Order: sequence, then structure tokens, then C-alpha cells
Amino acid sequence: MLVLQAIRENKEAISTALKKRNLDADSLLSQVLQLDEKRRSLQTAMDGTLAQLNSLSKEIGTLYKTGKAQEANLLKEKTTRLKEDSKSMGEELNAVVLQLEEVLYLIPNVPNELVPAGSSEEDNEEVFREGDVPKLLKGALPHWELAKKYDIIDFELGVKITGAGFPVYKGKGAKLQRALITYFLDRNTAAGYTEMQVPHLVNAASGFGTGQLPDKEGQMYHVTADDLYLIPTAEVPVTNIFRDTILNHQDLPVCYTGYTPCFRREAGSYGAHVRGLNRLHQFDKVEIVRVEQPGNSYEALTGMVEHVKGILRELELPYRILRLCGGDLGFTSALTYDFEVFSTAQDRWLEISSVSNFETFQSNRLKLRFKDENGKIQLAHTLNGSSLALPRVLAGILENYQTEEGIRIPKVLVPYTGFDLID
Repeated sequence: MLVLQAIRENKEAISTALKKRNLDADSLLSQVLQLDEKRRSLQTAMDGTLAQLNSLSKEIGTLYKTGKAQEANLLKEKTTRLKEDSKSMGEELNAVVLQLEEVLYLIPNVPNELVPAGSSEEDNEEVFREGDVPKLLKGALPHWELAKKYDIIDFELGVKITGAGFPVYKGKGAKLQRALITYFLDRNTAAGYTEMQVPHLVNAASGFGTGQLPDKEGQMYHVTADDLYLIPTAEVPVTNIFRDTILNHQDLPVCYTGYTPCFRREAGSYGAHVRGLNRLHQFDKVEIVRVEQPGNSYEALTGMVEHVKGILRELELPYRILRLCGGDLGFTSALTYDFEVFSTAQDRWLEISSVSNFETFQSNRLKLRFKDENGKIQLAHTLNGSSLALPRVLAGILENYQTEEGIRIPKVLVPYTGFDLID
């Protein structure tokens, strides 16, 4: 959520920056300022009424003590009217605050100056590429055919048990999945991230805190009886650890990592681009989350990008990094880098990670603050990244490592799997 003071002081600059998202936010920003002015006016009036009530109460007490009960009773009648006025103003103030909050929830984060203009993923900017695309054997198969051939992932069984987008991993496929999770966590903890195990369901306040609600409400599974949501990513519960928290500057940075299953209702289309592991309703992901002082957050973002690069180098997968354009940027993000692995069998790039800086957008919603060296309380910056999302990493490994003998296991994973070939 944008900071009100920033909108008051920089409305035109914010409006111009939001145009990178192909959003004309002038009317929304003007509405925010009007509601904010009304809120402040009501607050001033209510504060004045409460001050008057306080003053009259003291005066009434003095009158009673000096035997002037009649005068005191007259003033009591006035305080009754003032209390009614105060109650009415309080109700109106609460309604305006709610209105203001609802409008603020509609405005996405302001893109960083590095974000390129553009309307869709075609306008994303490639900033880095590494790794050689392997030359596969004649008749190389996509991962969904490999999964069937080697009996390691059963998509039809998942449909029987639950529905489309809920695969069942079997035998060496399940072990490879578990090996990837453990390897990612080990790499993250070695880099200084503290491992956390968090709930897989969250309340609505957590969804609003990190920006999934109300923006992505239709994409989340909702347990209506308990008003809880299945998490779309570990980012939600991990970041909400710090909701309504004031940290000390010595506590920063906070670096957490966590593995969770992730659940997304997003509607899938048909075709090879969503077949197999390419798009799922339930999948596994290891996440990294950072809470930083504002002056350090972009250096931290660079560090997170380098960390994910190191993992992909060890897996020996060809990959590229894209800087997302304004039209493809997530609602809460100020700057995002997407990692994509090249799938040789599908002859296409598969997104496997997003690393983002949200600046104060999430922390303003979360009321996540810190006390700086001078004792001043200010909003922290939050960042997160996939390190990594498993389905498309697994797809990339199956497809790029296939040989006539079977599917080779990346060397770095062999100590985790206990085998070097799926045959």
C-alpha cells in the first residue's frame, strides 16, 4: 500500500510512474487525497470535541466541589450533546478511514526507475543469460512423456484423486523432488537464511498484509467455514511473521527461508505450454524472504539474484534473467527479476523464479517498522524470491538431462538422491 504522505507530496510523480503499468491513476490518487483531507478534518473536529469534553468534566467537578450543583448540571447537559456529537463523528471517521483504505488497496506499487515500459511479457528486458543449451538425442521427449515412460510422475492418478493440476510423484520422481527441496534449503541456510516451518493456511489479515488480497482473491483457495486461505507461496506466512512489529536496526537484515506446498486456483488454458508440470494448482516451492533497511534493499536484491544464479549454475541448467516491464510487473512489486530455464525438449523458456523488492508497499500494509540509529521509527523494506519453484526446475532437469540410457541426475543432487540415473 502506498504511503499517504508520499501521495500528498508527490502525487504527479507517482501518477507518471504508474503509467509504466499502463495505469491512469489520477482519479484514484485524487480520491485518496480527498478522503484523506476529509479524514483529517473529522479527526481535528473530534479531537476538539474530546478536548472540550475533558475541559468541561474538570469544570463540572470543580462546580460540584464548590456547591454549585445547578451550574454543574447545566454543563452536564452540554457534555451529553458533545458525547453524542463525538460518537457521530467517530462513526463517520471510521467509515471514511475504511473508504480510504479500500481505495488505497486498488493502487499498485510504484515501479522503480529501472522498470522498462511495456504492456506484456513480450516487453520484458533480458539482462543476463548463461549456460549452453544441450543437444538432445533424436526423438527427445517432453517431461510429461518422460514421466510416463519412467513411471515417476502420474498426472492421471492426480486427476482421479483430486483433479487436473495435482500430480502424484512416484519412486525416483518423489525422491528427486525431495532432493531438490533439501538441496535448495541447504543452499539457502548456508547463505545465511534461517529456515522456518510455517502454516499452510493463513487468515485474511495475512493475505491483505502481503498484497494477495484483495488483488488475487479469485486465485486463492478459500476455506469458507473457517475463513482461511491456502497459501499461494511461503512469502505470505513468512512475511506476516512481522505484521504489527517494530524491529531494532540491529535486528536487520532478517533473512528467512522456508519450504511449503503452494496452492493456486488460477485458471489454466489448453496446449503444450500448460501441460504436465508447466502449470499446476498444487506445487512445491522454497522461498527466501528478507526484511531490510531502505538504504540496503537494492543491494540485497542484487545479492538474492546472485544467490539464485549460483544454484542454477550448480544444477548446470541453461537460464536467463528478465527485468519485468511495467505491464508484467506484479501488483505489489517495485522491481522484479524473473529467472527462466530453457527446456530443450519443449524448445521454450520456463519461468522458475521471481525475485522482487517491494520497498515499503508490503510493510505499510503490515505495519512492519524498525527503529533506526537515531531512534526514529520508519517502514522497513521487504523482498522475496523463489529459491526455487520445483515443477519447472524438475521439468528442465528431466528434459535437458535425458539420454539414451535414461535421465541423468545433476552431480550436485546425487548426494541427495542416492542415485545418478533414472532408468
